[in-house]
Amino acid sequence: MKVAVLDFGKTNSKLFVFGQDGRILDERRTQPKWVRQGGFSVLDEAELHDWVLSAVAAAVDGHGVEGLMVSGHGCTFALVDETALTHPILDYEQEPPAGIAARIDRRIPDFAETFSPQLPLGFNYGRHMLWLQEVEPDAFAAAKAILGYPQYWSWRLGGRPVSEVSYLGCHSHLWAPRKRDFSSLVDAQGWRGRMPSFERAGTVIGERRLGDTARPVAIHNGVHDSNAALHAYRRQELGPVTVVSTGTWVIVLNPDCPLDALDRDRDMLVNVDVDGGPVPTIRFMGGREFAVISGGWQGTIALSSIQRVIDAGIMALPSFAPGGPMSGHSGEIIGGTPGAEERAAVALLYVALMVDLSLDLIHSLDTVIVDGGLNNGGLLASLLAQLRPGQAFLQGATLEGSATGAAALAFESVGREFAADVPQPVRASGFTGLAGYRDDWRAFAMDRGIAGVAAGGTR
Repeated sequence: MKVAVLDFGKTNSKLFVFGQDGRILDERRTQPKWVRQGGFSVLDEAELHDWVLSAVAAAVDGHGVEGLMVSGHGCTFALVDETALTHPILDYEQEPPAGIAARIDRRIPDFAETFSPQLPLGFNYGRHMLWLQEVEPDAFAAAKAILGYPQYWSWRLGGRPVSEVSYLGCHSHLWAPRKRDFSSLVDAQGWRGRMPSFERAGTVIGERRLGDTARPVAIHNGVHDSNAALHAYRRQELGPVTVVSTGTWVIVLNPDCPLDALDRDRDMLVNVDVDGGPVPTIRFMGGREFAVISGGWQGTIALSSIQRVIDAGIMALPSFAPGGPMSGHSGEIIGGTPGAEERAAVALLYVALMVDLSLDLIHSLDTVIVDGGLNNGGLLASLLAQLRPGQAFLQGATLEGSATGAAALAFESVGREFAADVPQPVRASGFTGLAGYRDDWRAFAMDRGIAGVAAGGTR
């Protein structure tokens, strides 16, 4: 059996073909486009849909794919009637007008109920739902179902409309993790009746004939991407682990962190795993910040460039994107003017230091698995292993942990084995002066008024 996984990221969307041995047999990539329409930034859904159909058809014809699974980024919802969207899908990177924000933010439930901090833009998608309902009430009135982003694509490709707990529970303001039920906001706004029934991620929810062979393909219920990565490692019975899932966002998930340790002002929150369990989480927009700091660097980064940056004390201070544990300050580079590759080294060190801080704040004491595109070449994981010698570090055998976890859910749902490679031990880097560089970085951050930046943890 082979399964195609559509892995929808904010910056890049991908299709992978997985065999039961866990190998990726084929892949295709595109970049979703976000366009202005009706006063909003919205997804160019038609173009992305055309790419999806072409990519899936090629996977079916070329590999005999029997199942189609979706993994998707958070913060995004879709309003649909029986056949189509009733409003274009909103880009989560836009802020409601100040007057509207003041009104809708008063309706948001307390952190103690939802464990969703009040975040800017649409980082809580319940906030964007309130905004859209206020300015486009007809779109809500016409909607028969409110779908999470992965569930939209599963429905669009031939499945029935369903809900899924890892997506609804992803800092949306829509879920109460302790109750394992919708939040008070959902009932106050009258949305419960348009939330479809729940199905576990990976469940078969439909079938569609795709490709020139018109082969029937099972459509599986989609999943939140970072929770898919968590599932990929939990199923391997590795013991207690913290997962660092990297992409546009860096998501640090530690299921063993006490809920009362979460700080709403640090972009700390509760995610929900595929079985409804709470997963304490901290996050920042690390992929976006790496791109900004590095000037869009795409190549490798020489170890000598990293050492030169450490020796010179050139560093990036937060933040270069909204959200994260040290928001509210404009990012800056201090200590000198680096060249192109040195800027990339500064950016990678910045991400490593932010992950290191996040691991402290999320009370991570166990094995850490570093996963995703920012660990290309293993440098990020090796830096973290040097910064935190008291913890064991592993790295995913593939950079595509979210897609691998999504594939596992699809195979498991139909009773098929799926043998993904186990993560590999990480060898710590050996840079001179890295610990001092970290201490200086935290001290400079404190000097800028970022209180508590040096919170204790494991090093």
